[in-house]
Formats: sequence, structure tokens, C-alpha cells
Amino acid sequence: MLTKLNVSLFFLTGRYEAAFINNFIAEISTELLNRTYLHVASYPVGIESCAKEVEELLGVGGNDRRVVGIWGTSGIGKTTIARAVYNASAHKFDGSCFLANVRETLTLNDGVIKLQNTLLSKILCGKKWKIVDVHQGINLIKNRLRQKKILLILDDVDKLGQLKDWVDVDCFGEGSRVIITTKDRKLLNFYGGQWIYEVKKLGYDEALELFSWNAFKRNRPPDDDYLRLAQRAIVHAQGLPLALNLMGSYLRNESIGRWQDVLNNYDSYGGEPYTDIQIILRKTYDAWDCNLQKVFLDIACFFKGENKDYVLQILRSSTLKVRQDCIEVLVEKAIITIEHNRILMHDLLEKMGKHIVYEESPTEPGKRSRLWHHEDVRDVLIDCKGTEKIRGIVVNLPKPDEIPLNPKSFLKMVYLEFFINRNAHFSGRVDNLSNSLRLIEFDGRLNIDQKHTYVLNLRSNFQPRHLVKFDVSYSGISQLKEFKNLANLTWMNLSGCEFLKKIPDLSGSPNIRKLDLVGCTSLVEVHDSVGCLDKLEALYLSGCSKLSGFAKVLRLRSLRYLYLDGCRSLKSFPEIEGKMESLLHLGIEESGIRELPSIAYFTDLVNLKASDCELQNIQLLPFGKKVKFDEVSSCSTDVHLSLDLEGCNLSESDFLAPLVCWSALEELDLSRNNFVSLPDCISKVVNLEALYLRDCKRLREIPVLPPKLEELHLKDCTSLEKIPKLPPRLRYLNLCNCSGLSGDEVAKFENNLLNEVGLSSS
Repeated sequence: MLTKLNVSLFFLTGRYEAAFINNFIAEISTELLNRTYLHVASYPVGIESCAKEVEELLGVGGNDRRVVGIWGTSGIGKTTIARAVYNASAHKFDGSCFLANVRETLTLNDGVIKLQNTLLSKILCGKKWKIVDVHQGINLIKNRLRQKKILLILDDVDKLGQLKDWVDVDCFGEGSRVIITTKDRKLLNFYGGQWIYEVKKLGYDEALELFSWNAFKRNRPPDDDYLRLAQRAIVHAQGLPLALNLMGSYLRNESIGRWQDVLNNYDSYGGEPYTDIQIILRKTYDAWDCNLQKVFLDIACFFKGENKDYVLQILRSSTLKVRQDCIEVLVEKAIITIEHNRILMHDLLEKMGKHIVYEESPTEPGKRSRLWHHEDVRDVLIDCKGTEKIRGIVVNLPKPDEIPLNPKSFLKMVYLEFFINRNAHFSGRVDNLSNSLRLIEFDGRLNIDQKHTYVLNLRSNFQPRHLVKFDVSYSGISQLKEFKNLANLTWMNLSGCEFLKKIPDLSGSPNIRKLDLVGCTSLVEVHDSVGCLDKLEALYLSGCSKLSGFAKVLRLRSLRYLYLDGCRSLKSFPEIEGKMESLLHLGIEESGIRELPSIAYFTDLVNLKASDCELQNIQLLPFGKKVKFDEVSSCSTDVHLSLDLEGCNLSESDFLAPLVCWSALEELDLSRNNFVSLPDCISKVVNLEALYLRDCKRLREIPVLPPKLEELHLKDCTSLEKIPKLPPRLRYLNLCNCSGLSGDEVAKFENNLLNEVGLSSS
């Protein structure tokens, strides 16, 4: 319940911010999100009973805080059990989070911060956090979550050093539970080791049932002959679910003769057929065709965890004869799984793939097909030991560090297809890049705070016709040659290339979807061909302060994002041919643009940011005579428009006019402008939910407000004398530093809010 004192403080300081409503909404949202876990697909045989035993250890009904460990060897089903428990129990908590692949994430430079961000975002209803260091994350977690009953799953943990300071169940509210899956039982002793569930191998009946579901799509073999062969198979699998899945999927739909050949092959391996899951993994791999083997190795070495569509695009552009269904084949064979369109692979399979590549040349890394280990990568690049055998390189150092490049570093890598940089600083000169390249990710963002800049020299005969992604951001490149016949190129990232002056003809790359030129501070001209890239979805030119020539005409039917903010030398917006019906976001803040084309061209625009730009008079604004919203008589009811005109020097009182498409406008920012009053027609913006008028020093009155307004920001409106009757949906009001309001006006406001919003004054 609110008192009058609370309301007054809310009005005059903006401190209250309707916290009780926000908390209520957050609780309802969390409950709804958690309930989505109630209806899930059935789990593999034996998992449900294991999950129930773990749930008993959790003791969700109690108010104590508890850490439960799920312990067992690789491939035995720890993660699957943890997911089953999570899906069955998450709705019983105030917030829940499943942190997958913890061990792998912690190998990244900012791995702890990634985990902390994910935890806070999941628990606090999807709010995005920008944690800059681990200590800030610890404080946020302790302050924000200490009153909440939390369920947290930490999957695949092998070390506690980076976790123990913030993965502390005592930091959470009463009744909170933490589940840790690990292969190391000693690790669980840190949390007392009181509640540990040991995952044991499946017994005969469970193993036979799981194998049968994978091999026959039923819970038992179809006849006695297959039963005898299935019994041999489960002996090899030793009760490990991963092995049973692999073997069953591999033998599905095969004849009895084929089954016998495969099982005989397992029997003859090294004279010890029952001792190692690696036997099953390797024999499964050996049975594939050459191309499927190479796809598997690429995923194991480079693309585990990546977006499925992105990986398919890369693989199809390679020299491999990749089948359209190669990913589906690997899924059917239980080699990979797809989750949220990401490719996941068990760590045992990943290790096997990397070991196969290692065996290609144990003593000379430069003669292997793929390089990923940081020491091998350093040696090959610095000492120019690369050979024609190398197809791909991933640079992933234990911590960010410099790698000095030699002009001959890539000279002998004539068949190099992938180069991916995760965290290295490069210096020196890059020459002789291979025409076989499919993926170039030098990604020099890590050089920003360094004095090291690598210089990229693209020789005249460099024509990588299979190239899909070209990322040489923050490099010392000063001239980009015209690329011809690059039909596969979809992403070009030249952001931060401070010496680059021109973007050449890109008509030879008609399938580019993303062009990133952010921060190219010397860029003067972008070739007209950019305006005709029919597949282009995102064009980023933010911070190109010297850009004066930018595609005279735009025919970009697929464009969704266009950012020209900070382009102070760009005085005019290109002409538009046809309608840009896909454009969602347009940013021209702090640009030199003085006139916009008609909004009629942008029928699905949802966000227009024009703050602090150089629009010279009101007729040049979207509400004026040259740029007309009222031309859009067919404005879609699905459009939700946000318009930012902060600091645009608006001063006329009639800058708003009744418009046909105003029904789409939901957020309007007119902060830091010079008008004295808002016109009556503001009430015609019937779906406006948020109105920002901060720091409008000359604003004296607001005659009327839109009926659905929920937020009104009037901070630092020092001349404001009159405020209208509040709309019934208003839930946020900030009148901080509105010193022109009289006491009577504030009192009227209090009564208005209490009566209209329905808050009690008792």
C-alpha cells in the first residue's frame, strides 16, 4: 500500500518508479517462463528413474540451502539427468538457470563473465547485463539474488577455482539448490559432499532397451537372431548410454550379415574388445565415407557450439563434396545434437576427432590438416612451418597475447580454407593468403588497446572465389581491391580499419548479407554498387566521420538494419527506388544528414534514431512537409515504431500534426528540445506507451496525454507549470527537478494519480 508521502517522493524525485508493480510483473513472468519446462519429451531409458533419485536428494520442499553433485564417468548421462531434473523442478523456484559446458566456457578469456551474465539474465527475466569484471559480477549476484529461491545447474565442471567465490548457495535465498555435474568427486568435497548422486552404468535390461530404441525404434529386438547380436553389442558398450546410442544408431536398418561384420570387427580390436569406449567411437568413425569423416573433424576441431546454418554454409563452400543432409546424418548417427540451432558434440567425440588429426603428424604440426592447440599455432605461424597439408587453423590462446606475423607465414598453406582468430593480437605483415580460403576471421578487435596492428596485403591475383566470410577488422589495410566473382561471400567485416579510404565495386559479391564498416574513420567513399546488393540485410557505417559519398540510390529490398550515426560529413540521404519494406532500424544520430526521404518508403520501420543530427528545419523532419508519415495509408498494424528526436533543436509548437500512421508509434523521445508546449494532437498517438521530454528547459505545459501512455519522463523540465490529467495506464512518472510546478499542482497530481491508477492512500 502506498501512502501520500510515498507518492510525493515518487513525483518529486523519481525514486519509487512503481517498484511494487515491476516486482509483481517480474514474478509472474518468471512463473510463466518456468512453467514452460513442464511439458518435455520423454528421456532415454533409465534417465527418469535416475532423475527422480536426484530430485529426492534435492529435497525441494525444504528451506535449507543445498548443493547436490551428479558424479560419473564421461558418456554415462550426467548432463541428461541434470536436464531432466531441471525441466521437472524449475517451476518450483523463483528463478532457474542451466549453465551448460562450464568447463569449456571457462577456457575462454572472459568465460566467468559470460557465465555470470547468463545467470543474471536467466534469473532476472531476461534483462541484459553488462558485467565488466568478475568482482562486479559477484557483487551483482549477491545483491540481486540473495532474496530469491534459485535452482542453478552447473554442467561439466572440472575446476572450482573460478567458481567458488560466486557459486555459493548461501548467496541465494532460502530453499535454493545448486546441482553440479562432474567427473571429479573430490571437487564436490568443497561443498561438503553430503548430497552426491553417483551415476552408474545401465544394467542389462535398461541397456538392452536403450540400445533397441536406437537400433530398432522399439523397446526389444524384433527376433531372437537380432536379440543375440544386440546382446553382443551391449557387452561392448559396457552400460554407457553414449556408446549404446552410437552403436544402435549406426546399426539401424542394417542386415544381420552387416551386424555380424561390425561386431566381429569390434571383437578383433587389439585383443581387448570390452575395455574402452574409444574402440566403439573409432570403429564408428572408420566406417564412414571420407567426406563425412572430414565434416566430423571440422566440427570437432572448429565448429562445435556454432550456429548450424552458418556451419553448413561454410562446409558447402569447401572443397568437400558435402551432402545437403550431412548434419542430419550426424544427428541420426548420434554424433552431434542440435540445440537452439547450435551444434553440440560430446567431449569424448571431440577428443577423438582431435586425436585423429594429431595422429596425422605427431611431431610436425605443420603437416597436419587442422591446427587448434595454441603452441602448435604459434610455432607454425611465427616460424613459417606451414605446409600444403593445412586446411584450417583456430587461434585460441590461454590468455590474449601477441603473435608476430611474417610475410611468409601463410606462403606454403596453399590449401588453407579456414582461419579463425579467437583472442590473439597480431602484428607484422600478412601476405600470400590462399585462394582456397572459405573463412577468414582475423578479427583484430583485440588490438584496440594495443599498439600492434597487422598490415594486410592482398596481392593482385588474390581471388578466393569460395570465400564466405571476410573479417579483417582493425587491420592496417589501406586499400581494398575489387573482388570479382565471389558469389559465396555473405559477410564482410572491415570495422576499425582506420586507414581504409574507399570501398570498391562489390557487384561481384551479390550475396553479401552483412557489411560492417563501423569506425572506418578515413573512409570517404562507398561505391554505388553497395546500394544494389539485393541480399544485403545489415549495413553498419557508424563512426565513419569523413564519409561524404554513400550510394546515390538505394535498391535494398532485404535491408533490415542501416546505421549512419556519427557520419558528420554525410549531408544527404540516398534516393530510394521502390519501397524498403524490410527496414526495421534506421540510425542517423549525430550525422550531417539534413533531409530524410519519405517515411512512406519504410513501411515496417520500428526504430528511427535521429538525436543530435543536423536536420535544419521542421519541414525536414518525419512530421513535416517533405517527409510525410501521412502518405502511409497502408501502415501495417503489426508495426511498432520507436522515434528518437532527442536534441534536434525543435522549437516550433506545431511540429506535430495528425497523421494516418501514428497508430504505429509506441515510443517517442523529444528530450533536449526547445518547444514551449506540446500540441493537442499528441493525444492522437493512440498507442504511444513511452514519452520522453527530459531536459526540455522551455516546456511550460502539456495540454493532454495519449490514452495508453505508461511512462512519462519529465526530469529537468524546469519551466514546466502545467500537467494534464494522467492516463489510466501510467505506471512510471519522473518529475525530478521540475522546479516550476507549484504546490497546488503537485497536490492535484497526487489526487489524480491515486484516483485514476487506483492506488490507496491509506
